[in-house]
Amino acid sequence: MITLTPRAAKQVRSMQAEIGSPEKRLRVLVESGGCSGFQYGMSFDAPKADDTEIVSEGVALVVDPTSLAYLQGTSIDFDDGLHGKGFELKNPNAQSTCGCGKSFN
Repeated sequence: MITLTPRAAKQVRSMQAEIGSPEKRLRVLVESGGCSGFQYGMSFDAPKADDTEIVSEGVALVVDPTSLAYLQGTSIDFDDGLHGKGFELKNPNAQSTCGCGKSFN
């Protein structure tokens, strides 16, 4: 399961309203790259046949099967404070993370 904090859900709803495509979902994914071997990605996308759809805080997310294996138990927060980084993923499966917070292994 992947969960959004209330702050992250609010930000996703705001971004979704800006793009004006309610049929698109927030896609959360893992891809090769970054400083530590894998990096997180997020985009708005239409669901695909093999995606898992998750609803957290009233927001629908889609995740492909490979990414889901890496993201089980992940919590997504949004920090917009003075030193905010934007979306922050807290992944219990990551053995180590990069200082940027965008990559892991």
